[in-house]
Amino acid sequence: MFLAILLGIIFMIVLWLITIYNKLVRNRNLVEEAWSGIDVQLKRRSNLIPNLIETVKGYLKHEKTLLSEVTELRAKSMGMNEVGERGKIESALGRSLANLFAVAEAYPDLKANQNFIDLQNQLSQVEDQVQMARRYYNGSVRNLNILIESFPSNQVANMFNFTKSEYFEIEDERDRAVPKVKF
Repeated sequence: MFLAILLGIIFMIVLWLITIYNKLVRNRNLVEEAWSGIDVQLKRRSNLIPNLIETVKGYLKHEKTLLSEVTELRAKSMGMNEVGERGKIESALGRSLANLFAVAEAYPDLKANQNFIDLQNQLSQVEDQVQMARRYYNGSVRNLNILIESFPSNQVANMFNFTKSEYFEIEDERDRAVPKVKF
């Protein structure tokens, strides 16, 4: 009788370990899937940038530094794999693209150019997709990190070397600031 109870307890512990381990694996895979969604959107944005640069080049002859900054940041972005560093580069790239569009406002011919308008619309759509993918990724990271930090699943996570994932965050404080409205 004692042996049956002992085997039952061991069976329950093993079943519990398997359940928590599988939950950790599932959440880790969701984080990886979510990161691939962000990566796809960032690649789409990076693929649009050369077309945008070529369209704008003829109009903004004296804005060479801005164009080279956008090109340089795009190249850095495509070479980054670490989430935190990629987030910093992508934030800088987003600011540079915003500067590029702000400078383009001074060129009525450029603003009326259909290619420029199409590229601007496509980039805007991609930015929306990046934000949605970022929210999904950060939610997946949150769920995994909660499992890794919560008792008793943290015991299983430590046994099998599960590590917390990094959030994909906005690096520019100006992007987080609440806009001021004055009448």
